[in-house]
Amino acid sequence: MPDIIKNRSAFHDYAIDITYDAGIILSGTEVKSIRGGKVSFNDSYCLVHQGEVWVKSLHIAEYSHGNLNNHLAARERKLLLHKKEIRKIEAKLKEKGYTLIPLKIYFTDKNLVKMEIGLGKGKKLHDKRDTIRKKDVEREIKRYLK
Repeated sequence: MPDIIKNRSAFHDYAIDITYDAGIILSGTEVKSIRGGKVSFNDSYCLVHQGEVWVKSLHIAEYSHGNLNNHLAARERKLLLHKKEIRKIEAKLKEKGYTLIPLKIYFTDKNLVKMEIGLGKGKKLHDKRDTIRKKDVEREIKRYLK
């Protein structure tokens, strides 16, 4: 049972500036699927619509032991944030190049499901190469220190 499910491609494709922790409105079978690690972040993104933050294209697989009340796999889900945070996010999104991306889903100590979202700008190809090069160097240094 994974505690944290990360969106690895988000950190590769975007330079994340600010992160926010948001609650997420889910049904019971969605929570059970998340506990099983059946989440895919492929092409998922967040948007602000009429003062509310929504995550789109987040694929949570149907629960295997679900009945007729099982959830739809790729429906829109509402995120819960404070109004001040939503206003700050809206202001940043109006700037050129900023995008709101889901970064990870995790469980709190009280077994609540939370999503970390981040405001970031898309990386260019040369930026991606630089980060790959830095990770390789860090990996080599760790090998020599062992």
